[in-house]
Amino acid sequence: MLDKMEPIEIKQKVRENVLRKLDSFLETDDEAVRQMVEEELYEVSRTCYIPFSVRERMGKEIYDSVRKYDILQDLIEDSTITEIMVNGPDRIFIERNGLLTEYDHHFESADKLENIIQQIVSGSNRVVNESTPIVDARLENGSRVHVVLPPVALNGPVLTIRRFPDHPIGIRELVEFGSITTEAAEFLRILVISGYNIFISGGTGSGKTTFLNALSGFIPKSERIITIEDSAELQIQGVKNLIRLETRNANIEGCQEITIRDLIKASLRMRPDRIIVGEVRSVEAVDMIQALNTGHDGSLSTGHANSARDMLYRLETMILMGMSSLPLDAVRRQIASGLDIIVHLGRLRDRSRRVLQIVEVTGFQDGEIRTEKLFDFVETGQQKDGKKDGKVMGQLRRTRALLHREKLIAAGFAKEAEYELSDISFEKD
Repeated sequence: MLDKMEPIEIKQKVRENVLRKLDSFLETDDEAVRQMVEEELYEVSRTCYIPFSVRERMGKEIYDSVRKYDILQDLIEDSTITEIMVNGPDRIFIERNGLLTEYDHHFESADKLENIIQQIVSGSNRVVNESTPIVDARLENGSRVHVVLPPVALNGPVLTIRRFPDHPIGIRELVEFGSITTEAAEFLRILVISGYNIFISGGTGSGKTTFLNALSGFIPKSERIITIEDSAELQIQGVKNLIRLETRNANIEGCQEITIRDLIKASLRMRPDRIIVGEVRSVEAVDMIQALNTGHDGSLSTGHANSARDMLYRLETMILMGMSSLPLDAVRRQIASGLDIIVHLGRLRDRSRRVLQIVEVTGFQDGEIRTEKLFDFVETGQQKDGKKDGKVMGQLRRTRALLHREKLIAAGFAKEAEYELSDISFEKD
């Protein structure tokens, strides 16, 4: 009876028996493991009554602990969850619809959590241990994973998983969500096709990767695209001539580190039409800006910043970190020459993600990079939802025309360039 054996004891006993059987086989497929779990549960149920619903749930939990990611598996499979935060074995938090809540399950032990972390990290060909306690990785479904182990993490093993939608969000969905207006989306579509170099800035969780994916959908399918990322998470669809590159950490087996800088340099020898760098964080900004200034028009990238202007300052700093001997004026001239457009995203107090600014980099003058706002988000109020504040109301408004229209004309958008000249929106009917 259940009063003689607790559910956790049953699960532990069945799991141990299944693992013992698996040790006897060189290879066992997932269906065979499920069968083993069912057989072991059946044997236990002959002497210890287990209701069918409980038995079914136990079977999935045991299988997940053997072949999947244990108690995290249900969270990873839940498409409504965007973030999973494991603060040691006893605390798990999830983000759903912008709200953080604590999960009512926890790991059996720190060792079990560490085993899951090793399973995830090894699947990305990465290594994490006491000597290298911090690592970025990814799951098979493209979710971004960040790991911090003791002694750096005092809570115990810390695991953060950023889960992306099962189906990539396109610009149409972003318009429906209210993240961007139809006019601004159409404007960016034509800029992407015309080969403008676009940089997406924003804070953590503002939707930079999602927006980069959406913009990449405008790239002509006939072009050769090379993506460069720390952990591959971009979901570019419909492009046959696509090369995906991912960095590699050094390990004790003698594998050398391959950085974003190395991959950008390698990509220049691969005849790319467009280079997409998932995120620029450090000295790789030197190679990114140089690539933009050597004929690789239409390239895209993202970076962390609080505003479009701050993104320019951060790029200056990152380039100077890599080339400290370069005069600041020369750095600014390179940035002004390479970048055409900055799209700044933000997360408002209602947790919605919006395009807050679209800024044109107009040139270099009097020692400064000159910019002009083309679109600006203007808040108009806030809906009330009972006692709580509701959705932030506002609109991304057109403020001025595009100054540099040469690429529009060269790409065959002479009519749209004329509209720009007279400051008329070219929103689709």
